[in-house]
Amino acid sequence: MESINIINEKIKLCCQKAGRNPSEVKIIAVSKNTGLDLINQAISAGMKDFGESKARELSEKTDVINADIKWHFLGHLQRNKVKTVVEIAEYIHSVDSVRLAEEINRQAFAINKIQKILLEIKTSSEVAKYGITSETELIEIAEYCKSADSIELEGLMTMAPYTDDIKIIRRSFSDLRNLKTLLNLRGFDIKELSMGMTGDYETAIEEGSTMLRLGSAIFGKRDYSRSWREQ
Repeated sequence: MESINIINEKIKLCCQKAGRNPSEVKIIAVSKNTGLDLINQAISAGMKDFGESKARELSEKTDVINADIKWHFLGHLQRNKVKTVVEIAEYIHSVDSVRLAEEINRQAFAINKIQKILLEIKTSSEVAKYGITSETELIEIAEYCKSADSIELEGLMTMAPYTDDIKIIRRSFSDLRNLKTLLNLRGFDIKELSMGMTGDYETAIEEGSTMLRLGSAIFGKRDYSRSWREQ
């Protein structure tokens, strides 16, 4: 896939400008509502990490895709879908409450798995977005994860606001980076910052992102009027 070569070169140049090593930045190919042909093309082109936002679609795709890849769950996760996701996902990026973390821990323990998770932080005022909204809440959830038997807290995730104002986007990402510093000063070992999508990944790299969630940059514009099976 030529799109993967192009995005790899852009990320490499952006990392050089930011004084970072490109090996520090993982690309997650966001494959939601993407057909199997394009996903298989991306796999053939060397992509190893794929992201889905719905538990059912994640499960259905893993039933038909037989490849050595890692799945990341990116969407809002309801507790009644946790069992399905834990059985499949290497990482869950969207943990935003102690109750959700408890259910993940319970389901992971049941299958003798250590589930890697990221805590989702709401760094904007947009009503439609999910996430932790205060430092007190963040520390409470992080403390629970630290004590849980079957959870490994790997990082933090956020979505920047929908705006063309680069200053607002940058503030969203720098806020997440600062929360990582805050937690690590309190004894946590936070490694990952999942931030940056197709429209803002360059700014995310400048602010320390280690996981970019790229959909249309890899797969092109998706037709949400049709299911992934029809594409």
